[in-house]
Amino acid sequence: MPMNPTVLLSFSIMGNNHLQTCLRSPMSDVEALKREAGIAACRYVKSGMNIGLGTGSTVKHTIVEIGRRVSQEGLEIIGVPTSESTRELAQSLGIPLMEISDAKSLDLTIDGADEFDSHFSLIKGGGGALTREKIVANISKSMIVVADESKKVDVLGKFNLPVEVSPEKFQSVIEELSTICPGKVILRRKMTDSGGEDRIYVTDNDGYILDCEFGPTITDPAEMEQMISVIDGVVEVGLFVGICDAVFVASHSGVDIMFNPEGRLH
Repeated sequence: MPMNPTVLLSFSIMGNNHLQTCLRSPMSDVEALKREAGIAACRYVKSGMNIGLGTGSTVKHTIVEIGRRVSQEGLEIIGVPTSESTRELAQSLGIPLMEISDAKSLDLTIDGADEFDSHFSLIKGGGGALTREKIVANISKSMIVVADESKKVDVLGKFNLPVEVSPEKFQSVIEELSTICPGKVILRRKMTDSGGEDRIYVTDNDGYILDCEFGPTITDPAEMEQMISVIDGVVEVGLFVGICDAVFVASHSGVDIMFNPEGRLH
């Protein structure tokens, strides 16, 4: 993919954990850098691939770039959207799509994250699409996350952990989660379009979301995911462990690419 001529490429080694590739840009605007990160992730998108299309404010730039390459460069891919909003964006850009139910295996998923740590574990679900996002990520041969530097944390949990639940059982799930979560467990709500009284947020799967105030205490995300997953009424947990292969990080100094040393991208 042609690179922006104002972007310079350099390499540095960060400890023994991963290679960091720095795309140094003169831009200081975070949104512009998020766009650069989203576009940079497209370097792994090749014709003939089936691609998981994530949800969020940063990965939307990836989708827009894929759409540009489809229309201007003849890129031939099929996308699998992780949300209805992503579906609408991809369709508007002319990206061919298929349903999750028809996708047995994907070559790559590019998605966002609400938090990620140095072990490449993630919190996702701020946009309410965690269930579809995890299905798509789990059937993918590799996963790239695109995020800004504020999402990098030492310990997961400052961002409230989303848990999708069955509407019929959300109250009992709140009670169970309250024995695990040190903070509040909050039923997600949203304002009506008219700006009046708020209402319960409903996912694309007709589920509810519980936002759990763990704080930065999730030191073993795999164990926490397992503990929450077995609660009756839980549909999915917004912890993604052992799935992410690389993170494209937008920062004021440029775009840093962090590779998981145990990942599938080389």
